[in-house]
Amino acid sequence: MTARSLGGVLPGARDRLLVHYGPAAGKWLDAAPQLLEEAAERWKLTLQSYHDAGHSSVVAVARDIHGVPLLLKAWYELARYCDEITALRLWARGPTVDVIETADDLSVASLELVGGRPGGLARPVQEVQMVAAVIQSLHAVGAQRGRPALPRLGDHLQHTVLPRVARRATALGLGRRAWLVREAIPHLQALRESPARTTVLHADLYRENVIFDGRGNARLIDPHPMVGDAAYDWAFWTVHYDLGQATFQRMAIASRISQIPVPEISAWCRAIALDSLLYYTEIGDPAEDAAADVLAALMASGLEG
Repeated sequence: MTARSLGGVLPGARDRLLVHYGPAAGKWLDAAPQLLEEAAERWKLTLQSYHDAGHSSVVAVARDIHGVPLLLKAWYELARYCDEITALRLWARGPTVDVIETADDLSVASLELVGGRPGGLARPVQEVQMVAAVIQSLHAVGAQRGRPALPRLGDHLQHTVLPRVARRATALGLGRRAWLVREAIPHLQALRESPARTTVLHADLYRENVIFDGRGNARLIDPHPMVGDAAYDWAFWTVHYDLGQATFQRMAIASRISQIPVPEISAWCRAIALDSLLYYTEIGDPAEDAAADVLAALMASGLEG
């Protein structure tokens, strides 16, 4: 192994991308180390090590000619690369990771290494409140800076979410949860966006995609950006930031910060929890139990959007 070669992709990363994209990703995974090496050569970087994270990319830590650490990220999907870079540039100088260099021909970018290490620094006591404020800031920037060439939430719901929920609800053996899915599907079908809340969404607000820098500020990474109703991001954060824990507390914070009524956020939460439950069931992920509990609690809450 040389200073500019890391060898094959880590097994964990390889497995996650194969699960996410299927066997077709295997050939790209074999080529990914070379893509990173070519980008490092182009930008005069020294590769240090892989960072084992993510489901849509291969990530490595590198250093520039001044010894400053940064991340190199190679995407399997060209469209995913383009969308993420578009959104990060739109949010530049906001609460996100900074883009340093891009190579469209490789679908590789160099990015700021928040906190100087993968995963950022320690999380503060007031983490949840700080992250809510950052989400609101992100939405304000997205609403002010036009409508970039990004996927639309409405199209995603109509052409991706609804069909896959229908397929999974029919094909999977849901057992005692069949009634829950049956009751929740009409709520998903009834969802409507509010044009007044249109912004650029992060759309992937898992806890691991929120890290903290050296000043204790929350920074959002790894977006799966779309243009649509801000309520979607708030609902995703409510459901997934800590799946099965403090769901309604986060919903209350989301409503207070965003000024979106709790029943409207709850409606989107039910849709996201339903989609997640079916996904986790299909792949046999233990998180299906927590997703089912969240969906059942939301359905029983009486908070109608």
